[in-house]
Amino acid sequence: MISAAVLRAVASLTRARAAHTAPLAVRCFSHAKVETDEEFDSRWVTYFSKPDLDAWELRKGMNTLIGYDLVPEPKILASALRACRRLDDLASAIRILEAVKDKSGPHQEIYPYVIQELGPTLQELGISTPEELGIHTV
Repeated sequence: MISAAVLRAVASLTRARAAHTAPLAVRCFSHAKVETDEEFDSRWVTYFSKPDLDAWELRKGMNTLIGYDLVPEPKILASALRACRRLDDLASAIRILEAVKDKSGPHQEIYPYVIQELGPTLQELGISTPEELGIHTV
């Protein structure tokens, strides 16, 4: 048989546990400064413009950027494509364009807009789009 002292101890622990779980239901939002769109774009353009950026950092940056719930702005993509040219990495440049097309999803107007905006950069760097290379039909 359970003694009265044990029952009181269990009841006390139950009350204490209930008292400590209530604050966990409160949402704690970050007090960090919210980054504006311009600051976000500037941060990524600066990242890809680093002269000592290597192939691993390029891929890491693109994987992080593509992981966000957005399609990167053309100026960010132009910076990344210039980094591909500095690294002489055509495969990564094509992969970036393919990733943008995938990120556009059902919004058919986004990818043509991005390609239009990147047109001068693609011409300058001598990079063909996946469509020009016939990759999209594979």
